Amino acid sequence: MKITALNLDIVWKNKEKNFQMIKNELHLQEADLFLLPEMFSTGFCMDASEVADRNLESLAFLKEMAKNKNAAFCGSASVQEDGKFYNRMCFVHPEGNVDFYDKRHLFSFSGEDKVYTPGKKRIIVNYQGFRILLQVCYDLRFPVFARNNDDYDIILYVANWPEKRVDAWEHLLKARAIENLSFVFGLNRIGTDGNHLFYKESSHCFFADGKEISIKEGNLVTAELHLEELKDFRGHFQFLNDRDSFEIEL
Repeated sequence: MKITALNLDIVWKNKEKNFQMIKNELHLQEADLFLLPEMFSTGFCMDASEVADRNLESLAFLKEMAKNKNAAFCGSASVQEDGKFYNRMCFVHPEGNVDFYDKRHLFSFSGEDKVYTPGKKRIIVNYQGFRILLQVCYDLRFPVFARNNDDYDIILYVANWPEKRVDAWEHLLKARAIENLSFVFGLNRIGTDGNHLFYKESSHCFFADGKEISIKEGNLVTAELHLEELKDFRGHFQFLNDRDSFEIEL
């Protein structure tokens, strides 16, 4: 499976400009799965009452792109539903079916927990034979929630992770791959947001042994993932057999 991710310099609170930039960047690209950053349509914004989708604008855009490209599209957006706000990661299949995950760990350092409602479900998507765990930004710091119970093959992280803390981002992505014997694809945004935070290019895809397998060209990060290679690696290094048994209360 080929994954192509877009290092997007998100325009603050401007959905239409962001939609157009994404279309322009991906116009000539082909992949099985396209990945967009956290809150790709607005930037990581706490003004949810102003920017949150009320009419599924970001989801409609993802569906349009998935149909046009005949590929899956995945990214997160600020969404209002039943009077609550969610940082919602949507995985849109080529035929239009949608799986979604509401960010579980809200970034209290920025006040996200005061604005958004945490998700209550751990979501794994099945696509092209791969089992894919959906995760958003701050979730990366909580390895228990992402622990592989032999139920997924890839973790997707989408993020707005500032440059000042980017070392943690890069080290933890690699750690999640190694400890879970999994592919890990982490997509971070680039540029400067409306809070004057800077984001450097720091998107990566790691194999289960911690080796980088992504290729970067311009604003695109691409990786070819082979399930048989992962199965062979897991068959040789059966570390997951020795994992601790536990249940997570959500």
